[in-house]
Amino acid sequence: MYDWIWRHLPGNLPVRTILALLLIAGAVYVLFQYVFPWVEPLLPFGDVTVDQSGTG
Repeated sequence: MYDWIWRHLPGNLPVRTILALLLIAGAVYVLFQYVFPWVEPLLPFGDVTVDQSGTG
């Protein structure tokens, strides 16, 4: 997949590198701004319980 993206980016090595970094930054932005906040209520990380079973 990464090879396919790299081959389809226009330009020489410096231009491709900059475009690849921009694509990565855009993907990270979309994940943090839209995807993670949308999926966070669906995850069970807030339902943590600690059992006082007396071991230890």
